[in-house]
Amino acid sequence: MSDTSVLRPVPGGFAVALGAGGARGLAHIVLIEALDDLGIKPAAIAGSSMGAFVGAAWAAGMRGRDIRQHALARLRNRTGALGRVMRARVGRFTDLLGGQLGNPILVDGEILLDMFWPDVVPDRFEQLEIPFLCVATDYFGGKEIVFDSGPLAPAVAASIAIPGLLKPVETNGTFLIDGGILTPLPWRTLAGRASFILACDVTGSPGAKEKTAPSPIEALLGSSQIMQGALVRNQLRDNPPDLLLRPAVDRFRALDFFRAAAILEAAAPMRDEIKRGIERLTAAS
Repeated sequence: MSDTSVLRPVPGGFAVALGAGGARGLAHIVLIEALDDLGIKPAAIAGSSMGAFVGAAWAAGMRGRDIRQHALARLRNRTGALGRVMRARVGRFTDLLGGQLGNPILVDGEILLDMFWPDVVPDRFEQLEIPFLCVATDYFGGKEIVFDSGPLAPAVAASIAIPGLLKPVETNGTFLIDGGILTPLPWRTLAGRASFILACDVTGSPGAKEKTAPSPIEALLGSSQIMQGALVRNQLRDNPPDLLLRPAVDRFRALDFFRAAAILEAAAPMRDEIKRGIERLTAAS
């Protein structure tokens, strides 16, 4: 049951930015659930990297509890989930054996989305229930690219295309990679879309405090998280969002998807923070 007794409608409403962070981005589900409880439907959603993956399902009309159930069900069977990832692989181990420079673990993001996305997510932006902006990075142009129309899967596949893990997406001669490279938290993408902008930052530090050397993959992803965190801090100095949320998920690694339940539990205290923040914003409007 929605608790809207202390809230009043805000002209222009709220827009929500969901950021990059790998498995930590599962914490976005708690934000969605909290807004569902408050009876708030965003005027627009912007997503970058994992935020785009979750944001598209939300924009399709799914409630937070349904996204939670879907995520936990998909990630409950480790063997099955890893099997799906392997079937989405486009690199070949024979590339290494033959002295080639191919990446044997490279994954096709569009195939991965087809395997892990809920069936209710449509083919096109125009079929979504909530306006959705998906952020990717133009590799050669070194600039942000924002999608809000046309085919949905290629745009989100580009947004989640972590270099070295997921293959770039080519569109009209442009090669697109992870939106988190330039825009790890896309609140500025939502300028003018609503009266208030909420943003959920899950970049943080590399996570996992064990004093052991990181594996090559962990070093790659952890270095990216360090850079993304610094980029967000720098961007926040100018025109920050009206409500900035930072769930306590720093201890999780970028690929800790099989710790989904623990990530959601760690993010749970954010519910009260969201309610207090929304009450403050609505009272001031």
